[in-house]
Amino acid sequence: MLVLKSAKERWDPRWACLLVVYVQNDFVSPKGSAAQRGDDVNAAQAMVPRLTRLIEEARRVGLTIVYIRTTHSEWTDTPSWIYRKSQEKTLSTCREGTWGAEFYDGISPLPDERVVIKHRYSAFINTDLNTVLKAKGIESVLVTGVATNVCVETTTRDAYMFDYYVTMVEDCAAAYEPRLHEGTLENIRRHFGLVASSREIIESWQGLKQKKAAAL
Repeated sequence: MLVLKSAKERWDPRWACLLVVYVQNDFVSPKGSAAQRGDDVNAAQAMVPRLTRLIEEARRVGLTIVYIRTTHSEWTDTPSWIYRKSQEKTLSTCREGTWGAEFYDGISPLPDERVVIKHRYSAFINTDLNTVLKAKGIESVLVTGVATNVCVETTTRDAYMFDYYVTMVEDCAAAYEPRLHEGTLENIRRHFGLVASSREIIESWQGLKQKKAAAL
């Protein structure tokens, strides 16, 4: 494992990966299940243009990008999952084959970009994500998506537990309440890794490209 002490080292395209978590219609669109049950999706919608720019810049510098997509069906539902809120049955979100489970407008993986399907909050649980990252030589992950305090935080924690350096991209993640977003960011800062803006990360890549150009 590489010793990566600085932020620039951890964001280096040679061994960093951008994780795009849960940016799907049911979680972002005003017509999705989150909005229909009363969650405020404004922050999620406002975040998407910043995320799409980060994705574009990541592609330009050759950074590995992995998209995480959630689906649920009778094959993955368990009593502890569907009744996790006590008597409230939760079966309306990201059902397999539905519009709600599709990626939100603007989030379009290219043919050579990996999509990992998950069925629980963490993108590492019962998926091949860890194998994919190891196969690509990834040491550090930049985590984005929805919701900051649920799937994004759970995936970030598990990435750290699998010995990846972690950075949460604060303006490319969103929760349905500001306090929940900010609480997760503080938790990551204190215990798990870095919190940075997309601007900081993009600027570090531009500086890296300038150095390479100068060397030529």
